[in-house]
Amino acid sequence: MEILKVENLTKIYGAGNNEVRALDNVSFSVEKGEFLAIIGPSGSGKSTLLHILGGVDAPTSGKVYMNDQDVYAQNEEQLAIFRRRQVGLIYQFYNLIPVLNVVENMTLPVLMDGRKVNEERVNELLETLSLTKRKNNLPNQLSGGQQQRVSIGRALMNDPAVVLADEPTGNLDTKNSQEILELLKYSNKQYGQTLIVITHDESIALQADRIIAIEDGRIVRDEQLRGVQK
Repeated sequence: MEILKVENLTKIYGAGNNEVRALDNVSFSVEKGEFLAIIGPSGSGKSTLLHILGGVDAPTSGKVYMNDQDVYAQNEEQLAIFRRRQVGLIYQFYNLIPVLNVVENMTLPVLMDGRKVNEERVNELLETLSLTKRKNNLPNQLSGGQQQRVSIGRALMNDPAVVLADEPTGNLDTKNSQEILELLKYSNKQYGQTLIVITHDESIALQADRIIAIEDGRIVRDEQLRGVQK
């Protein structure tokens, strides 16, 4: 079942001699429950693509459909709701709120959406992420790996259609990097969570179901490594 479809996506910054074509007529689709890695060198357009998929940065032209919904046909209020409910974003630098503890950071998207927190899901995620004993800690009382676990919990809290991770292990040592990747893979298999990871690290990409390589804003390779677990 197709959960995400991208059609002729183009993103241009600047104009005239200063024009930069960050994405150039990119098209692909993603199956529900798929683990897709998008790789490419710095400046290739992969982070721009992730921000457009997440409803953060509008394309110059082209379409993004999630669950058959035209993402950029929505107004600003609808787009904000889409970001909160349909997309889980994980960044390299965690982006946690310093004055909020682990549970408060994880449940913030739910509270911002005006909905009741599912305590059972909070406790399940705390257990899965090995954060139960740290649930009352502030971010500055956590290691880098623990902070990234909190950001994963926050991304999964709303059970989004797609989790988008932008270099999620780029700020971590080798041991923590692999642990974080294993947690993402676990959420992909355990919850059937569709996962798209942006990375420059081919060893991470090779653990995905599929790799898309981008250079100069264009897809230069789209390789299926293994079947999507149903």
